[in-house]
Amino acid sequence: MSDTNTDQSELRASLAQSAKRRKSTIAAISGGLAAALVAGVVSIIVVRGNSGDDAEAAGDRLSLTLATDEDSTTNDTIAEVAGENGLDVEWVNLDDWVLPNTEVVGGSMDGNAFQHVMYLSTFDVENNADLVPVFSTFVSNWGVFSATVDSLDDLPDGARIAIPDDASNGGRALIILQAAGLIELDESAGSLATTSDITENPKDLEFTEISAQSIPQQFDDPSLDAVVVGVHHFDPSQEITVDDALYIFDPESDANLPYINVVATRADNVDDPAWQVLEEAYDDPRVLDALAEEYSGTQTRVDIDRDVLHGELDRLVAEAGGED
Repeated sequence: MSDTNTDQSELRASLAQSAKRRKSTIAAISGGLAAALVAGVVSIIVVRGNSGDDAEAAGDRLSLTLATDEDSTTNDTIAEVAGENGLDVEWVNLDDWVLPNTEVVGGSMDGNAFQHVMYLSTFDVENNADLVPVFSTFVSNWGVFSATVDSLDDLPDGARIAIPDDASNGGRALIILQAAGLIELDESAGSLATTSDITENPKDLEFTEISAQSIPQQFDDPSLDAVVVGVHHFDPSQEITVDDALYIFDPESDANLPYINVVATRADNVDDPAWQVLEEAYDDPRVLDALAEEYSGTQTRVDIDRDVLHGELDRLVAEAGGED
């Protein structure tokens, strides 16, 4: 699972290309708005274009209604920035991992921002849907956490590990456990690996499958020895950070490309000009500051080419046995 001594992964190359573009295109706007450093998010920020200004000059305002699964100060800031550039954004918190997609399919929402490419592919296959990425947003850090032990070596034989119960995140957790050296998976399992694909389990680990959203609440359950989940899932009051993980998965690994978060919409709506204004808002320094404050560096802004995202979606759909 390691990228050591190999060529740059597709994700790492995309990140490097994004950083190069940012470095070469930083511009002074409105009296010298400068690039800013945001710890744990991105190193260099660029303010792109003024598509929203053009829309306002033409007397037209754009609008998007977007579904999400949680309230977010980062999303509020995105809406504020987009509004300054001629785009009215309404975020609708559906507090669910299915409705944000079904509402887009049904046409009551223009798009959503809550899922990674893997989850999107699973939804498309299971629902015969045609939702696609518009642009990439963030990638989150996932790892192995424990309330009882301080290292992977301290996990006892027969330890009980909580992993997400949905197909996409459950496979992600197993891939992380393999990267951590705790299990081995069948090479043919792919990104949707299940516990039945485990070929080696030297510690005889037992797995408890529960909702990823519920795992942080089970973190202190004495019947569990460890959990595998995204750092951002923990409530701030739990004060759990990347540094508390027994193991953190390399965010720039090739294996992490399926877990790039995206804004998604219907395939016939992907060329709406409003998306460009929204994407530009994600790179505003105020948004990146809000991201750093809200998620304490557990999520990183990434800029992956749309063709790469669509190619990964097609691969995952085919892997799941759907039509690409």
